[in-house]
Amino acid sequence: MTRALVVHPGPEFSVADVYRGWVRGLTTCGVQVREYNLNDRLTFYTGAYVKSPEGEYVKAFPTEAAMEVAAQHLRSACYDWWPDIVVVVSAFWIPPFVLEVMRARRHRLVAIYTESPYEDDRQIGLAHLFDHVVLNDPTNIDLYSPITDTVYIPHAHDPTVHYPGTNDRDLDCSFVGTGYPSRVQWLEQVDWDGIGLTLAGNWKDCGPTLEPHVIHGLDECLDNDQTAEIYRRSKTSFNLYRTEANRPDLQDGWAMGPREVEMAACGLWFARQSRPESDRVFPMLPVVDNPSELGDVLRWAANNPTLRDRAAEEARRAVADRTFERHAQSLLQRLDI
Repeated sequence: MTRALVVHPGPEFSVADVYRGWVRGLTTCGVQVREYNLNDRLTFYTGAYVKSPEGEYVKAFPTEAAMEVAAQHLRSACYDWWPDIVVVVSAFWIPPFVLEVMRARRHRLVAIYTESPYEDDRQIGLAHLFDHVVLNDPTNIDLYSPITDTVYIPHAHDPTVHYPGTNDRDLDCSFVGTGYPSRVQWLEQVDWDGIGLTLAGNWKDCGPTLEPHVIHGLDECLDNDQTAEIYRRSKTSFNLYRTEANRPDLQDGWAMGPREVEMAACGLWFARQSRPESDRVFPMLPVVDNPSELGDVLRWAANNPTLRDRAAEEARRAVADRTFERHAQSLLQRLDI
């Protein structure tokens, strides 16, 4: 049986949902999976305090040292179990020397990159440490391919989490995601008259206009199960791509994001910003180009539930085959496992 050690990305945002999806997908494919809980280790070591000679409690490790200690045991996990592949989601919180040692010991390293194209500069800088790279957006795949084996695999949904609910939807409109400044500025310009807005995710810098709509602490997040439940309770939603990137020329991607796939799988109608892949997969869902359009489109959807639900069902069918199990099968075939 193939053994895979899957490494948590560290942060508990949407990238952690990708991690959990790949764990389930590989397991469903018959792979023996062990998880490396980098998130818990980072929390422990960054939050550890010791008593100084002066009697004060101070942090035991500076941030960089805490990262190194949290990742150190990754090598032990490899040598104790000797997996066939090590699947690292994101890789931003793992010191390069740890990956270098693992690769020198002939462990087969696979990176699941989740931040293309926004952070391709950072991701490309680490690509040489991996035998294989999986991209969530192929915009800059030609820059990766000369470095290592690289493939584009779309975002996926987990059918055990993302599935349609009943028609008893008590929320007008929801959006779950990080409150990047570009999104805050965009949403502050929308006419929300007659629309109950529900926001979730990290919105610590959202300001007084949007703050009343956040359903939890501003610096908190929802896990994927709760997010999917919000989607099933909502009549409408929308997708906004962030514009924050390593460089301005990395703002515009080709692929749609994970939340679009998840919303569609949950049977949720949503308005969207245009991208080539989204336009190809979701022609039944409306495109909004600016904030002034969104309120009108959402009010139309509220007043036309039959047409709205029909489009949502078409969108659900369009992503029915985009599951982590199928993507895990695709990866294993590429690795000839």
